[in-house]
Amino acid sequence: MPREPGCPVVVPEHQVAPAVVPADDPWVDWGAWQPPEPTASTQVVPPPVSWGAGPPDDQTAAAAGPCLPAEPSASGAGNHSEAGPTGSVRAGAAVMSLGTAVSRVLGQVRVAVLVWIVGTTSLAANAFQYANALPSQLQTLLISGALSAVLIPQVVRAYKRGAGAEYVNRLLTFGFVVLAVVTLVATAAVPLLVMVYARGDADPTRIALTVAFGYWTMPQLFFYGVYALVGQVLNARGSFGPYMWAPAVNNVVAITTMVVFVWQFHAWGNQAPRQWTASQVALLAGGATLGIVAQALVLVPALRRAGVRYRPQWGFRGAGLASAGKVALWTFVALAIAQVTVVAVSQVAAAVPDVPGTAGKAVYDYGLMIFMLPHSLVTVSLLTALFPRLSAQAADRAHTDVARTFSSTVRVVGLFTVLVATLGLLLAGPVARVVIPTINPVDVAAMSKVVMAFMVGLPAYGVWSACQRVYYAYEDARSLVPVAVGSAAVVLLGTLGVWRLLDPHLWVFGAALSMSASYLLSMAMALSGLKVRIGAVGGAAILRTYLRATFAVAVAASSGLAALRGLRYLGMVDSTGLRGWLVAVGVCVIVGAVCAGTYLVLLKLLRVRELDLLIGSVRKGITRLKRRRSD
Repeated sequence: MPREPGCPVVVPEHQVAPAVVPADDPWVDWGAWQPPEPTASTQVVPPPVSWGAGPPDDQTAAAAGPCLPAEPSASGAGNHSEAGPTGSVRAGAAVMSLGTAVSRVLGQVRVAVLVWIVGTTSLAANAFQYANALPSQLQTLLISGALSAVLIPQVVRAYKRGAGAEYVNRLLTFGFVVLAVVTLVATAAVPLLVMVYARGDADPTRIALTVAFGYWTMPQLFFYGVYALVGQVLNARGSFGPYMWAPAVNNVVAITTMVVFVWQFHAWGNQAPRQWTASQVALLAGGATLGIVAQALVLVPALRRAGVRYRPQWGFRGAGLASAGKVALWTFVALAIAQVTVVAVSQVAAAVPDVPGTAGKAVYDYGLMIFMLPHSLVTVSLLTALFPRLSAQAADRAHTDVARTFSSTVRVVGLFTVLVATLGLLLAGPVARVVIPTINPVDVAAMSKVVMAFMVGLPAYGVWSACQRVYYAYEDARSLVPVAVGSAAVVLLGTLGVWRLLDPHLWVFGAALSMSASYLLSMAMALSGLKVRIGAVGGAAILRTYLRATFAVAVAASSGLAALRGLRYLGMVDSTGLRGWLVAVGVCVIVGAVCAGTYLVLLKLLRVRELDLLIGSVRKGITRLKRRRSD
């Protein structure tokens, strides 16, 4: 996404408190970069676009546009969006974090209700999971990558040259038509897609039920696209709030329809219908689609508030999309390679028999959801808020500044991910019980194994995510393709290896472990590439911080393990029902507090300065949220 010629980047001085933050460390505040008020000669780099609040499996990286001038509204007042280009990135980050948190919490409630109905290892659970995942997987491949690579730059360029309204009208009209055609084709091809993603050695009954669900869930593809198109236009106009909060509406609608399903068909307590009728399929799968419809349509009124008056308009000649074609192409190639691994994992999971206590597709997806929860709430928020600074530094080819920002960011993120990964390994079973209160006790062991397999790779995934931001800041999607190839090779070899060598109840566990291994390789390859591009990346400082954090977390894990054994000795053991959930909550709180407390004390004693940055930024974020609520 080439930057517009002559587009200046204004980066203000950052005021750093010397008593808290070392003067040579640029990572001072996760929302410290703030655009100045635009003047006639000043162009402003917009805040970043975040995909973190989208579908749970949407891990597409964000891309920032080149420049965004203030466009007068009809009244001449400029953009009145909630977090417009003239507003504070700190406020935008706070809105994004809060919206993501609310959406994720409601998402956990949604999963709990779904598991209450169909379980986690049953035929219906796996069939529904495959069908509901199909449109989001196609959306990631066909829509998200292209939009994140080309849409924002083109929209902001159009507004810059005074043709923003016309361009957006043409873009949305063209996008809606293409989405409708693609969705119709995909809906007709549901049986074929089920064979591609979910055939394995599955029971024919499960395949038939997956196809039935799929006809109801595939229309989500159109509304996922509408959500992405409209959301990116809003972000280009500086309106972040509606886009980040829309998934919460989706979850509310889906939960409501599932409650209606329980009331109508008296199906609960993991007692899904043995013989699914057309009305049952329509209500459960159609309710999931209705949630995506609501998620998309709730953004439409926000367009007008952001100063966008949509009118259908056709034609794209001379729009300038060809200039972004290469970036979109390489982004699509990387995503297509990743889809190969998705198909492989899906096929192996489909071959797992639907037996209680044996992890299949649903358990894999729920384990991934638990893994992504801390990443999306903390790591993505931190990286997203820092993206404008990285983009400005990369645009100026200030490689040394990019390296300093990257190094300090990775160190701060590492303190968090190392602790969370350790807690995930210690408390995988109780965490599964807390996050999914309705899970069948027989399935907890299978779920905990998958969660542990994912948690092994959490620290590496955090570093890899930071590396991605740097590549996107340099507008370099091509260099990520070799990383995608290496990552896909690891997942394919690992997943097919466990499929051939291990028992079926370990196939999904092995696939999750292969994913963690791929994160390690992706991290190593991406770091190596960054070192070539920008020179030193602060590797010595990163290694020093991670070694200290590893030592501290090892001691903390010992204290946490001792606390866990003490609780078991006192009788706080797993049980069923409400008591079992309360016990799981108590275990997580007590062991987590002991482990985290020990970890923080040791980091203080070891004088790990990044701890002050992390704690200070969290405090400032909470203060801004409180201030925002009081305004």
